[in-house]
Amino acid sequence: MSLPPLGGPRIMSTEDFGMRFLSLLLCLTPVALAQTNGSNAPKAPTDVKPGSITYEEIAYPYPVAYLPLTLYGQDVRMAYMDVPPAGTPNGRTAVLFHGMNFGGFYFAGPIEVLRKEGFRVIVPDQIGFGRSSKPIIPYNFHDMALNSRKLLESLGVAKATIIGHSMGGMLAARFTASYPEIAERAVIYDPIGLTDPRYDRPWRSTDEAYKASMAQTNDQRWQGFYANIRRYFPSPGAWKPEYEQYVRILYAPTLSGDWPRLAMVRAIYQQITYLDPVVYDWPHIKSKTLVIGGEKDGQDFPALAKHIADTIPGAQLVIIPNAGHVPHLEVPDVFYQELLKFVK
Repeated sequence: MSLPPLGGPRIMSTEDFGMRFLSLLLCLTPVALAQTNGSNAPKAPTDVKPGSITYEEIAYPYPVAYLPLTLYGQDVRMAYMDVPPAGTPNGRTAVLFHGMNFGGFYFAGPIEVLRKEGFRVIVPDQIGFGRSSKPIIPYNFHDMALNSRKLLESLGVAKATIIGHSMGGMLAARFTASYPEIAERAVIYDPIGLTDPRYDRPWRSTDEAYKASMAQTNDQRWQGFYANIRRYFPSPGAWKPEYEQYVRILYAPTLSGDWPRLAMVRAIYQQITYLDPVVYDWPHIKSKTLVIGGEKDGQDFPALAKHIADTIPGAQLVIIPNAGHVPHLEVPDVFYQELLKFVK
C-alpha cells in the first residue's frame, strides 16, 4: 500500500475502514450486523444479569482507588490501580492505557510481567470507561491526557513509560507528544486511529448514534458486541471460549436501568477518532517509541503501523506474525518478549 505524506490526503482501505472503525464503534454496528447475519446470528444468552455501568461486579486484578476530578462542572472519580513492583524495584513506573472496549481489568497479564521486572504499574480507567464515572461531557484525548497527568502527579510520579493499546494507543501518542518531560518511553500497541477519517466518511451525529443504539433489541446488542470481540482474533483457531467474558462485560450494562446514560456516553466518545485524530501528533513525539501490533489486525495494519513508526522520529516497529488486535491475550509469550526487550 502506498502511503501519502503526513499532510496530504489519506486513503483508508475498505478492510481498514471496516475492521478498525466499524468494529470498534460499539453502538453503531449491531443492527446492521444482525440484519446481515440473519437467523445464524447468536442470540443473547439468558443467564447474563444486569450489570453496573461502572463495572462494580467485574473483577479487577488489583485493588481500585479513585482520584476526584471536576470536568465541565461535574464532580467525577477516575478509577485506577497502583501496583507495586514484585521483588527488587527498578525505580521506574509503567502506565497502561486501555482500549475502547475495555477497562484496566484486561491488563492482568501485562501488570504481572512488568511488576516482576521491578516496575511500579499504574493502570487508570479513563473517565467514561471501566469503573470511572460516566458523565455526559465532551470526550477528547486532550482531557484524557491531562487527567492521566493529574493522576501521576497525585501519586508522585515524575517519569513513566507509557503503554497504550487500541484507543489507548491514540492516547499514548497524545500524552507523549504533550508531556515529553514525563514520558521517558512510549509503546503504541495495536492502535486505532491510523488515519484521519474526516474526509473518508460522512459525519453521523451523536443523537443519531444514540437513537440507533437505543432502538436495538437485546439480541442485536449481543450480536454487535460478539462480532466486535471475535474480530480481534481473526486467525484460525485463535478464538477461545473464555474470550466471551469480554462480550458479557459489554452486554451486561445494557440490561440495567442506567443503560440510557451509558449509551449516550458511548455515542459521544465513539466520535473521538473522527473529532480528535492523533495522526498529527506522531512527528512531535520526542520519546523513544515502539510501535507494535498483530499482523492480522486489519488487512493494511502492517503498512499503516510502519507509517506511524516512520513518522515518529527514531521509532521502532514490531509486527507480530498471525496475531490480531490483542496479542497480550492471543500470543502473550511473543508479545511480552518484545515489550520487555524495549522497556528494559
